[in-house]
Amino acid sequence: MKHYDLCIIGAGPSGFAAAMRAIDFGKKVCLIERKKIGGAGIFNGALSSKTMWELSQNYQTMKSSKFGYYVYDSHLSYSAVVHETRNAVNERFQQLKSQIDYFVNSKQLDFYKGSASMVSSTEIKIISDDEPVLNIKADHTILAIGSRPRYLPEIPIDEKIIYTSDGVLSMDQYPESIVILGAGVIGCEFATIFSNFERTKVFLIDKAPQILPFEDPDISGMVATNLTKKGVHIHKQARLESMVIEDGKVKYTLAFDDGTKEIRFVEKALISVGRVPNFENLGLKEIGMELNKAGYCIDTETQTSIPNIYAVGDFTADIALVNIAELEGRHAVELMFNPDPPTLNYDNISTIMFLNPEVASVGLNETQAKKRGLSYKVAKLSYDYINRAIAMRQKEGFIKLIVTDDDEMTILGMRVLGTHASSTIEAIALLISMKKSVRVLAELIHAHPSIPEGIQECARMLMGNSITKPEVFTNGLTCYVVKADGTIKNI
Repeated sequence: MKHYDLCIIGAGPSGFAAAMRAIDFGKKVCLIERKKIGGAGIFNGALSSKTMWELSQNYQTMKSSKFGYYVYDSHLSYSAVVHETRNAVNERFQQLKSQIDYFVNSKQLDFYKGSASMVSSTEIKIISDDEPVLNIKADHTILAIGSRPRYLPEIPIDEKIIYTSDGVLSMDQYPESIVILGAGVIGCEFATIFSNFERTKVFLIDKAPQILPFEDPDISGMVATNLTKKGVHIHKQARLESMVIEDGKVKYTLAFDDGTKEIRFVEKALISVGRVPNFENLGLKEIGMELNKAGYCIDTETQTSIPNIYAVGDFTADIALVNIAELEGRHAVELMFNPDPPTLNYDNISTIMFLNPEVASVGLNETQAKKRGLSYKVAKLSYDYINRAIAMRQKEGFIKLIVTDDDEMTILGMRVLGTHASSTIEAIALLISMKKSVRVLAELIHAHPSIPEGIQECARMLMGNSITKPEVFTNGLTCYVVKADGTIKNI
């Protein structure tokens, strides 16, 4: 029976990152994947949807008629757009595969295509379509098993008329209309994509008081306004009563708090109501691993209730993001083989929502700060006062910087909605991890003209020495303090 220092089940972002880090330590590594290398991180997930978003944004730029140039005619091919999306996915897949092949050929890694299950805390069974059943031994195991879209049993999802994110890119043409159930990040991103291409009437079902319910109202409000401007119809505070396929169309019924109901027919539907971990048939309960009711692993900094087994990525019920999955995969390996491992820190997590315009976030937002009972200060600056946004003629958006309510004014978080938002957050993530004051940020010299210059002005506003004065431009420049009791005062 082959023996390994580490066995990794799953070759998605977290499993791949873990394997590469273990190779750094010179360990004997086994990597098992039952489907495709890269997982949902590139297939049916982050890379594919973001490529589609980029192409839809390019189309919007091409169609724009407000900057002095006009496009009178254009042809849009859905098959060509999907083909380009698949090209992007395949490029990244080939990179990952080439890297695995290199380490397999150099005898630093064994890769198995098949399904794995735990026989014991140190023995793993591998079942492959092409090879006999194989049992191996491993001192440590990482469960990087990923997740899949949540199915609702009452909805007949067939990936032909009613889709999940796994199947939505298999359409052969733009639908005339689509309803999206779920107004979280994935639902809003696909609403943005389809509305950008201007071939599909989009309906978005939102059972909460606001879309993107985890975000501050100023963020979700502007995103909702922009979606509406693009023709998206948001069913606000609506409860889906039923969804069926009738005569090749989707029929859905909504119920509202006032007792009214609404019935609509659309061509397609996308169900985006979260994801569930792929924990079945792994033998985890049989070997005594603790899982919660939803099937997620109960872990401490990736270490499970079985000390030599670690859980990373979507299996940990933390934030389901590629960068977090990679962080956790690498951290698990550090815990195993580094005598002085770093602490796993989620305080400065950076995220991007690919909407219209994009939204970037790092650290706490106001909603989270209030839930923690914190007193905090906020500086908010409209894109109207940022030279780069003025030059680009894309002034819709704002920067919001959040700091502690004390003399130190330690940076807690930031939200940016607008063009180039994703270019603004890395310096803030670093300063949050270092627990630095906003004064450090105010002293940085930013390139000019650039969107991050607006962050510096926010820092200066909090310090009372900004170049652009809030008392002059009362519309779009705001500085205020929120006390733990909810009291708000302008500063």
